[in-house]
Amino acid sequence: MKILVIGGGAREHALVKSLSMDGEVTALHAAPGNPGIARYASLHSCDVTVPDEIAGLAARLRVDLVVIGPELPLVAGAADAVRARGIACFGPSALAARIEGSKAFAKEIMTAAGVPSARSRTCHTLGDVGSALDEFGAPYVVKDDGLAAGKGVVVTSDREVALAHAAGCRSVIVEEFLDGPEISLFGISDGSTVLAFEPAQDFKRVGDRDTGGNTGGMGAYSPLPWAPIDLVERVRSEILQPTIDEMRRRDTPFAGLLYAGLVLTSQGLKVIEFNARFGDPETQVLLARLRTPLASLLYRAATGSLDEQPDLEFSAESAVTVVIAASGYPGEIRTGDEISGIENAGALGVVVFQAGTKTENGRLVSAGGRVLSVTAVGVDLSAARDLAYRGVDAIGLAGSIHRGDIALVAARDSLSKG
Repeated sequence: MKILVIGGGAREHALVKSLSMDGEVTALHAAPGNPGIARYASLHSCDVTVPDEIAGLAARLRVDLVVIGPELPLVAGAADAVRARGIACFGPSALAARIEGSKAFAKEIMTAAGVPSARSRTCHTLGDVGSALDEFGAPYVVKDDGLAAGKGVVVTSDREVALAHAAGCRSVIVEEFLDGPEISLFGISDGSTVLAFEPAQDFKRVGDRDTGGNTGGMGAYSPLPWAPIDLVERVRSEILQPTIDEMRRRDTPFAGLLYAGLVLTSQGLKVIEFNARFGDPETQVLLARLRTPLASLLYRAATGSLDEQPDLEFSAESAVTVVIAASGYPGEIRTGDEISGIENAGALGVVVFQAGTKTENGRLVSAGGRVLSVTAVGVDLSAARDLAYRGVDAIGLAGSIHRGDIALVAARDSLSKG
């Protein structure tokens, strides 16, 4: 099977690495890719925001499957353009991808499907925002209705900060604050059938103890030793399947990866958001544990035959990812700093996934906010996080930042109960 992966982040690096280990894969291509992905795939230049460019590249390469990683090409209609060429594509149509592209649309779907979520108001004026803030009270949750690269949400007890964020958006969703641990859970769907991954937890704030600005994710771990034993099946049957059924009922079937961001509240599970693609950095830890061959799984989802897929299998081991970000992230970042020590980290047994990197005059340098994801697997969370942080310490990047508490509480709790 010849596969083209669209994207150039750590998520796509993880996908390409997993696909490269699948015996069914005969050729791997990526666009635009990154220096780390180049180890496993042939790289191609392509404007991934232009659906016809993606479809044209897939046709020229005569691939059997296109896997679209980022949300921007999905919302723009890249999957539609690829399918119009008669090529299988893993990723939802533009109409279905609205479940991530518009938080108001996602709320509409949740309500129709009977999926539990936070009470909310869609606001188009600052007056509407002010009324909604007063209705729900602090902490205030204000979400940009459109795509915002994982940083369109503000959670604050400062009303002025909430209003200022809303003023910078065309329209926003104001929600009640949901208190409880957050969970990320992926569902693979072909538009009818849904198979659920095991859960992960990511860390959105830039600083330890969940301080500082919101980011695209500073780390993740899996499994969750504190999660209810029936969590996966409950999410599949009560959240993922009803959502897929509602999308199909509207003649906009969702075929691809449905990411459910959840909160385990005192009143039960509730959805914070849906995404239309693999999450980053959760993908890194989940694929590190996945034992089911990835290529056939994605192909069956893309071709409407997921009912033929056996249940997903995961390793009993634990995985931890720590993100190394550039100086200044998530604000104004510094780029062009040389990266060293990736080989030393690899020698320890960790995998370093590249994101904001490029090669310049023969040197690997930083070229984005989240630069690297250091991923380790161990017999338990404590062993996995210890190895991950040894990998982080082996890497050199001037001015870089990372959190020191990824999976710390879960590992301590797990040890105390063991």
